[in-house]
Amino acid sequence: TIRPVRRSYYDPSSAPGKGVVWEWENDSGSWTPYDMDVGITIQRAYEKQHPWVDLSAIGFCYVIDFATMGQINRQTRRKRRVRRRLDMVYPLVSGALPKAQSWPTSPGAAAAPPLPTCACPQCLLVMSVKAPVSAAAVTGSATLQPRRTPPAPPGVPRAPAPTPKAPDGVSGARGTLKPLAAQGSWRQAASTPALSSASATASPPGAGSGKATRPGLGTLSRSHLQRLAIAQSRVLIASGVPTVPVKNLTGSSPVNPALAGITGILMSAAGLPVCLTRPPKLVLHPPPVNKSEIQSIPGISHTCRKTTKKQAKKGKTPEEVLKKYLQKVRHPPDEDCTICMERLSAPSGYKGPQPAVKPDLVGKLVKCGHIFHLHCLVAMYNNGNKDGSLQCPTCKSIYGVKTGTQPPGKMEYHIIPHALPGHADCKTIRIIYNIPPGVQGPEHPNPGKSFTARGFPRHCYLPDSEKGRKVLKLLLVAWDRRLIFAVGTSSTTGESDTVIWNEIHHKTEFGSNLTGHGYPDINYLDNVLAELAAQGITEESLMQEKD
Repeated sequence: TIRPVRRSYYDPSSAPGKGVVWEWENDSGSWTPYDMDVGITIQRAYEKQHPWVDLSAIGFCYVIDFATMGQINRQTRRKRRVRRRLDMVYPLVSGALPKAQSWPTSPGAAAAPPLPTCACPQCLLVMSVKAPVSAAAVTGSATLQPRRTPPAPPGVPRAPAPTPKAPDGVSGARGTLKPLAAQGSWRQAASTPALSSASATASPPGAGSGKATRPGLGTLSRSHLQRLAIAQSRVLIASGVPTVPVKNLTGSSPVNPALAGITGILMSAAGLPVCLTRPPKLVLHPPPVNKSEIQSIPGISHTCRKTTKKQAKKGKTPEEVLKKYLQKVRHPPDEDCTICMERLSAPSGYKGPQPAVKPDLVGKLVKCGHIFHLHCLVAMYNNGNKDGSLQCPTCKSIYGVKTGTQPPGKMEYHIIPHALPGHADCKTIRIIYNIPPGVQGPEHPNPGKSFTARGFPRHCYLPDSEKGRKVLKLLLVAWDRRLIFAVGTSSTTGESDTVIWNEIHHKTEFGSNLTGHGYPDINYLDNVLAELAAQGITEESLMQEKD
């Protein structure tokens, strides 16, 4: 898969121009940098000595509290630590900004590619790896040597590439390249460790490979190893250089070279066979289960539930729906409407199809108290699912019963006689979702266009405990309200018009947690309950379903 990339330039007074990086603490206790635009927004508020900054204006439901250095999720109220640190400041770009640069990536390119037209460290790093490995694929030599840095073209400043650093205590970490400063230069930030501690060994080359030699890994420094591994995983496959699958010593099916760590990645990229002396224990599914071993779940009727496309409620205009949730405000405060960003004392700035409401009327939501132009709220309702419910755009409070746009499908659920890691005292609830491909309806992004459904049936797992059964009951409500899936663009593959998860996390890995979607995870049940509550699904919803 080949994707376009781009380089951004920032003002010297901005966060990247000063080398300031804002980071949040993830569930594993390590630190993840914010996206560049988010970091710039946070730094701007920090420099103005604001006590906090609300990120909802740029599309994120978080508040950053500078007094406690915490990030608060406005939906779930979950809090994470944040920190501000200084990184290397890059040199300035003088004169006009350079034009976009590129280099040939055709699989049929010559063995010795031309020098890059751009002298930035990213291009030099890519070419330093791509050239020798491409040559090795043609000549039979598998020796990896860095390419000499070519002189910078006249008039183009050279930005130094900082030395990559791995976090303390992390061995064999893989890295990612992220833009950091105003010059379009790049910094290497260490990310998660290799998924397995499995060691890699070279198996004897096959017939006809007498010229191949083992890469001189011992002659390369740690930073070179990391740079080569990054470039291989991000660039070489896209540029047409073949890689060799990593095989388990037992002769089972090949696995991803990343599971063998940096050494396995490099050897695979160089065309050398790689075997794992200790296979990674990635367990996606439980052992086979006979039908006689499958049990229904006590307290829950049936073992299967189907959902069909439900039509939006008719007979009520948007104005009649909103009237139930609003109070008119005769004297608006001197604040902005967070939908159109115009002052509440001025007419609405909404420029789309005009609702049958005066643009200067203002209303307050009765439960949360947030104030908006009625004109803006009607327009927001018309652009949504039009199901009789309303969600406050500021605090996400839900009025009425929220429903989604999930396509028709089937949800199965039952107990299997196996225990999940961390839940050895109980059996397992298995959920099987199955949604076929189809055609998008009027509530979807592209009505009339077909959508795909990748990876179905999808198997998910819960412990058969009291809290696990409670989560299942709430998931059934979410399924009936069409909130578990949606049609959109996959954040994993980038594919558009496909079925995607809809902000309610599921555990799809049965016997391990290598991918982050498995067990043990002591916080998962509490987290998913909070995510369900953010969709308006709580224990009160169970009582409403019974009624």
